[in-house]
Amino acid sequence: MSINEATPEMWNKLQEKYKAMVTEELDEEVDVVNNPQHYNTGNIECIEAIQESMSPEAFKGYLKGNTMKYLWRYDYKGKASEDLQKAGWYLNKLIKEVS
Repeated sequence: MSINEATPEMWNKLQEKYKAMVTEELDEEVDVVNNPQHYNTGNIECIEAIQESMSPEAFKGYLKGNTMKYLWRYDYKGKASEDLQKAGWYLNKLIKEVS
């Protein structure tokens, strides 16, 4: 199954399962937009490792692609506001890269 075939119910079920795991481990609210726990393990955040593995132009393309991804699917997962915030996060990161 591709990501595009996932139904809002499937996304909700997965998110509820993930939230339950994280809440049990951290016993606090998780910021899934600005500081998703699953992207920060060890001493470096995933976005930093991705940036270091790419040229500046490639990294800007990555940010643009992720912005587009979240804008594309925001109405399909049942978490429109969250996905739009994620799109905004990537767009803001891209703006900083080009400034």
